[in-house]
Order: sequence, then C-alpha cells, then structure tokens
Amino acid sequence: MTAAEDSAAPGAGVRTRAVVRVPPHAYFVVSAVFHYLGPAFAVLLFALVEPLGVAWLRIASAALIFALWRRPWRTWWSLDRSTKLLLLGWAAVLAVMNSCFYLAIDRLPLGTVAAVEFLPVIALAAMSARTLRNLLALILAVGGVYLLTDVRLVGEHLGFIFATANAALFAAYIVLGHRVARVDQLPPIDGLALSMMIAAAIALPIGITDALPAFTSWMALAAGFGVGISSSVIPYICDQLAMRCLDRATYALMVSLLPATATVIGIVVLAQVPVAAEIVGVLLVIGGVAIHHERTSEQPDNVAGDEAEAHLSHKTRSHENTASRRSTGASPEIKCANSLTPDTAASLTNPDKFCNYPCQDGRS
Repeated sequence: MTAAEDSAAPGAGVRTRAVVRVPPHAYFVVSAVFHYLGPAFAVLLFALVEPLGVAWLRIASAALIFALWRRPWRTWWSLDRSTKLLLLGWAAVLAVMNSCFYLAIDRLPLGTVAAVEFLPVIALAAMSARTLRNLLALILAVGGVYLLTDVRLVGEHLGFIFATANAALFAAYIVLGHRVARVDQLPPIDGLALSMMIAAAIALPIGITDALPAFTSWMALAAGFGVGISSSVIPYICDQLAMRCLDRATYALMVSLLPATATVIGIVVLAQVPVAAEIVGVLLVIGGVAIHHERTSEQPDNVAGDEAEAHLSHKTRSHENTASRRSTGASPEIKCANSLTPDTAASLTNPDKFCNYPCQDGRS
C-alpha cells in the first residue's frame, strides 16, 4: 500500500497499521527511557511507605489502569488451560520480582542491583550467541554495562539475596513474557493486563499493610500511580510489542541499553556530566547492540528447543486460522506478516491488516 493510500484509509486502520509498523527496537528504547522515570516518583514514596508497600502500589496501580483500559477478563474465559497456567506463572514472577527489587535497592546501591540483575540476562543472550559476531556483541555489551554500573560489592548480605532473587526472576520475566507475546489466543497487551491483575492479587498480602500510609496522602497516591505508569504500564507494554518480533536472545542483549539510557537521561535531564569510563561504557553497549546479527526468516532451522516447537505450532495455527476465516468470511486479525507463508498471505482478502515490518524471530 502506498503512503497516499494509507493516509486515505479510515482513521482507526491508519492508527493500527502505524503501530504495527514501528520497528521493535524502537519499542525497547521507549521502555528503557520510562524504566528510569519510575524511580523519580518512588523517591516521593519512600518517606512514607516501606519497600513492599511501594512494590504493591506499583503493581496495583498498573493493574487498575489495565483493567479499566483493556477489561481483559472477557478474554480469560476463552483461553485454554496451558495459556492460563502461563499467565498465572508470569503473574507470580511479576509480583515477587517487583517486591525483591525494592527490598534490594533499599539495602544496596542501585548500580549494584542493576549489575546483579544483568548477570542472568547475559546467560540468556550467551545461549544463542552462535556466531563470533554475536559473541563479540555480547562481550562489548557486558564490558559497557560493567563500566556504567560501577560494580561495588558493598552492602549487607540480605540485600544481595534479594538482588539475586530479583535477577533470576527478571530472567524468568523475559522467558515467560516472550511466550505470552507469542500466544495467538491473546490480543496484544491483554496477556500483560491479565497477568498484572493477577499479580496485584498475589502481592496483596505481601504489601498491603506497608502500603496503607500512602492512602492518607493524595500526593503519595499520585506518586504511586506515577510509579505504576512509568515503571510497569509503559515499559511492559513496549516490552510485549518488542517481544512479538524480536527473538529472545536479541531482546536479552538489548537489556544492556538500560544503564546506557540512564546515563544519557542523566546528561540531558539532570545535566550530569559523565566521566570518561561512563562514555566508553555507553559506546561499548551501543556498539554491541549495533553489530549483533539477528536470525532472519531464511534461518528457521537454527531455532532450537522450544523456539523451534513454537515456530512449527505458530505456522500450523496460522494456516488453520486462515482457512477458518476464509470459510466463514471473517476478517483476519491484525498479525505479523511474517507469521504466514507468502502464498497464504497473498490469498487473504485484506492483506493490509498485516504489518509490513520484517520480524526478526525466524518465522517464515
């Protein structure tokens, strides 16, 4: 479709196609920026609310926003048992991960927690670094993060226990979130909305007592919603949109952009002048992400383990769903064009409902 034809389409269609054509890397950059705006709101809460209370306010405020926006309970009843279990598992990870994060930063420097959090993510990226080029990209990113986070093994032992638990759960967040993003039964974002609502219920007995002081101050409640929007709503939405088209190893490597983004925000917003080591760290991270080579649709045989199984099942379901819609005359849902074969995509009555941005996950 030409730009002129696209602009002539109905408003809703234009907005939808504009969203799905955004490169997935751009979603991650947005996620990284907002990831560091949340702590600014959290500072307003720490004087009144204990760490577990802040964690619950973050989860609960995000869950409320998703509930009002998406009303995801309508989708829940149509899901199969395995998908429900996946969402329940992801919800448990979200609840405990956020609680451990705030307990860790209450005892350790944020840079130390960030460095510990990055360790299992390195493992996820390393498992798929099958080429020298990707191995070099990983080494550059790790070196850059080391310089940026200024790792210092200081703090109490309990803090490191919480930081280690948070790191392991963050890796689980990536693995389970990646699977949720690929579930055909779930409209975009609804899986996240469901899991966040369940996470609020799981975290309720953990943090509600510590969160009660926030209900005595409108400013504290507003700060709680600010933390939820900046740290959970916007970043997690961007993560889901990016995960739909980025393979897991690529996403894991791009997590190294988080400390680099924090440094850039410090320069632009806070006028914090970085030292030479921090500048080198930013350049190393950017260089690592730039030279990383993602699997393309010409390399589906290199997808191993559960990704190979997901590739096959996704392709089979795409054919079945297309045949069903053609027989009933129903319009196809908005999906990635690369989830279909060229012949199947060409046979659709309205191929413009599929995004044109080439996915990077090895689907054909």
